[in-house]
Amino acid sequence: MKTEERTTGHRPPQQQRADGHRGDLIAAAAGVLLVTAAVLIGRAIQDAHGTLVVHWPPLLASWYPHTGPGTAAAVVVAAAVIAYGPVLAGRLPWRGLLATAWAASLAWIFSLAMIDGWGRGIADRLTTKHEYLRVIGRFDDIGAALRGFTGHILLGHPGNWPAHVAGHPPGATLTFVLLDRIGLGGGAWAGVWCIVLGGSAVAAALITVRALADERLARRAAPFLVLAPMAVWTGASADGYFAAVAAWSVALLALAATRTTRRPAAAALGSGLLYGLTCYLSYGLTLIALLLLTVLLLTRTARPVPLFLLGALVVPVAFTLAGFNWWEGYRVLVERYYQGAGGIRPYSYWVWANLAATTVAAGLATVAGLRRAVAGAPSAVRALRTGTTSAPHRLILLTLAGLLALLVADLSGMSKAETERIWQPFVLWFLPAAALLPPDTRRGWLTAQAVVALLVNHLLWTGW
Repeated sequence: MKTEERTTGHRPPQQQRADGHRGDLIAAAAGVLLVTAAVLIGRAIQDAHGTLVVHWPPLLASWYPHTGPGTAAAVVVAAAVIAYGPVLAGRLPWRGLLATAWAASLAWIFSLAMIDGWGRGIADRLTTKHEYLRVIGRFDDIGAALRGFTGHILLGHPGNWPAHVAGHPPGATLTFVLLDRIGLGGGAWAGVWCIVLGGSAVAAALITVRALADERLARRAAPFLVLAPMAVWTGASADGYFAAVAAWSVALLALAATRTTRRPAAAALGSGLLYGLTCYLSYGLTLIALLLLTVLLLTRTARPVPLFLLGALVVPVAFTLAGFNWWEGYRVLVERYYQGAGGIRPYSYWVWANLAATTVAAGLATVAGLRRAVAGAPSAVRALRTGTTSAPHRLILLTLAGLLALLVADLSGMSKAETERIWQPFVLWFLPAAALLPPDTRRGWLTAQAVVALLVNHLLWTGW
């Protein structure tokens, strides 16, 4: 047998599983080393020069060991998902699984946020000097505010916008203006809005994986989507809301392309509408187009494209007619970016330290799953070319499309720091890669996910 193994290259299944598990552990260890290097090198740079403009690199955070009202709840939620999540994900009816996953995600996000208390964790998050709610009063005349929006982006201009308002198209701020108009004003409602919508991204990802790969892989991915460490930054940041809008755009296109919905035309139109909105929530999320293109490649169809494009025009046309020029806004934003911390933070550090921050947000199980996805990429690409992709192949390609979008964002240099929050819409698509991990290791990897989130939220004060 040993001679045959050496000559044919085949190994017993037990040896293959052992080697695969060893590779997963090595990948996770490499992730830990990357984060450790980013912390140590980042502290040295920050202490010597102060150019990173963060207190606890590579995260925008400060060292602040603490517990809070949400501590016990977070531990209970984590333990429940670890103990019962894989079993329930396999047994619940599909619609029941979607509802349960969303509810569990909300419980996880809320409990983590409440570690910092209701005020600091949720109600006050979007009311700080950098945030959207600080300018609600300046949108009494929405038309005038949109027409003059670009003129207030640059620093030094009288009445320049706070950082997060200036850093995004006006669709982001307008969301909170409209909430205020319907009686849901203030930081508490804004925080709850972001958390509830952000939690729904889990359901969108499950629907997408089921439509493009299969239900078995979606069910295996469900507990990992729920227990993601990035939930620390979903509650309560507008980026969690952005991630959900982008995720539902991808999910609706997947349903339209696979025709696994009763109304594929409506799904295609809705997908385009949400993608158009996504582009007016965050400039960088135009890169979600890479995931949308992957959906069409995996399904080998262009049938939804006309209705998708029609829907995608609605929001841009509305904002353009209202007087906001997206391209001009982005051009001026680039100048504003380099007026502030973006012009100080060294690209040579952040181009790789961003990936360390992403490792924390994604968790070690996701790193191990990505290792398997990268290892399977050549086979998946070959199968795509010949039209013979299996469900794991399609999951791998979807995951790698999210990774490609993130790498493009990283190389652009327009996201130096704070990527643990900003890149949630991309990280979401890494999480299902954990479905590629062996079933008998799932609880161990889920525990690793929970430990990362709990340590970050209890040892650090995360801000944005």
